[in-house]
Amino acid sequence: MLHTIDVIILLVALAAVAVVSIIASRGERTREDYFLAGRKLTWWLIGFSLIASNISTEHFVGMTGSAAKNGLAIAGYEWVSAVAMVIVAWWLLPTFLRSGIFTLPEFLEYRFDRSCRSIMAGLMVVFFVLTVLATVLYAGSTFLMGVLDIPAFLIERFELSPEAAEKVGFQICVWGIGIAAGIYTVLGGLKAVVWSDLIQGAGLLLGGAVVTVLAFVALGDGEGFFAGTRTFMDANREGLHLVQEWNDPDLPGLALISGIWIPVMFYWGLNQFITQRTLAAGSLAEGQKGLFFAAGIKLILPLIVVIPGMMAVQILGDKLSADQMDSAYPMLLRELLPVGILGLMIAAVAGSIMSTFNSGLNSAATVFTLDLWAVYASPNMTERQAVKCGRIVTTILAIAACLWAPVIHGFDGVFAYIQELWGFVSAPTAAVFFVGLLMRRVPARAARTALLVGPLIYLASRSPSWIWTAEEVVNMNGLVQGLHAYSSLAFLYHMFILFVILVVGMALWGQIAPLAEPATLPDKPVIDMTRWKAAKPVGAAIIVVTLIIYIVLW
Repeated sequence: MLHTIDVIILLVALAAVAVVSIIASRGERTREDYFLAGRKLTWWLIGFSLIASNISTEHFVGMTGSAAKNGLAIAGYEWVSAVAMVIVAWWLLPTFLRSGIFTLPEFLEYRFDRSCRSIMAGLMVVFFVLTVLATVLYAGSTFLMGVLDIPAFLIERFELSPEAAEKVGFQICVWGIGIAAGIYTVLGGLKAVVWSDLIQGAGLLLGGAVVTVLAFVALGDGEGFFAGTRTFMDANREGLHLVQEWNDPDLPGLALISGIWIPVMFYWGLNQFITQRTLAAGSLAEGQKGLFFAAGIKLILPLIVVIPGMMAVQILGDKLSADQMDSAYPMLLRELLPVGILGLMIAAVAGSIMSTFNSGLNSAATVFTLDLWAVYASPNMTERQAVKCGRIVTTILAIAACLWAPVIHGFDGVFAYIQELWGFVSAPTAAVFFVGLLMRRVPARAARTALLVGPLIYLASRSPSWIWTAEEVVNMNGLVQGLHAYSSLAFLYHMFILFVILVVGMALWGQIAPLAEPATLPDKPVIDMTRWKAAKPVGAAIIVVTLIIYIVLW
């Protein structure tokens, strides 16, 4: 059981973050205040908020668990993300800030039409609940259950059976996180979110670095950090390769030049959950600096997320069974950290759970309020009504996520669940924005079709492997076997194929039935659009460092 001192530190730390966040966001009266923090965010707030919103227990549970099973390759998502953020800072962010938009679906109305805006908004709200919100609750509850040993407490105190204790403990964690994070998101809006991100993100990075160092020391077996490093390298020579076989289930080698760029570019450049921070920048330069700051952190993040998962296998030994890999990090914390420090680290990770959850809540509420409710139900609503609507929607979505979270138990790993489910949205959205920005004569009908048909094609691509197992199709006809073989490919390949199909289809549509005149993008910036002078060399440096990492760890 967790020591009383650790419990006290955990509760005090979380309460302090909530209080600071609410105080920092007091006095929000307009939609710009509530949804975009008054468009006054500075680069360091943006950078920390991007990282804290992104890094949560799906990393410390899912990604760390994947590393424990399969090695360093999963870190490719992190390093490719650094390059993606550079592309966003150079290209997408200036385009979006120049348009003066609140949300990304709003941009589609300017480029195509209102129907495109509504379709994208509807998809985003639904998948925010199914992916971002529910998975944070699921992974967060899994983490807290493991590190706090809640089932053991329930068995001892209330004499529950082990199975009942697992179910009850999970529900307590899910609803506890949902209620706690929901309260200060409802009250404070985006400003509350970014201030909580700042505190919790800094704590998470510092605490994660401490865990990594202590793990190397533990591997040194009394001979120190560098001896532990040598022990780790000797034991993981095969696992320290980034480029895997073409059919690797986690990150196939060929996907590094194809499919991985679809979800990564969508996530960092076209996902309201992330881009809301950069849309709230006080100037273009501040937004660009924030993205580069976050990209720099991304380059070192595998050291505190992925590497510890690999070390957990060595340190925990037989304590970590093959079916417990998602529990590797919480078990590692209990093994390594002394009383007091353990409480601080649990507070940091618990804080990251709250950061990601409240970020997703605020973004989903923003999209629903401004892209759906304000467009169809209440086009003339006042600023105060917009804020009120945002708060009501935030509450409803938090409850929906709490109800859906237990469903994720039925999937094979939380990180794979997130990535695969986002495929319904990421490939069609990326294709529509790519075509919309680069092919100005493609009409709205082509974009609408892509947004509606894309998820159906993705479903058709993936569903045969969900319906039949490999053993079941052995005695079936050749067509079924072929469909199953295709659907069993890594989802990153399906995303890339779908992206190509949709882009080619829209391009052909633009050739056959083009717009009479090229579409013009909105030009009504509300902030200073002067680019950061160092944007090109700093971005180039990040790309070069990423290439060096891949060359060294090929």
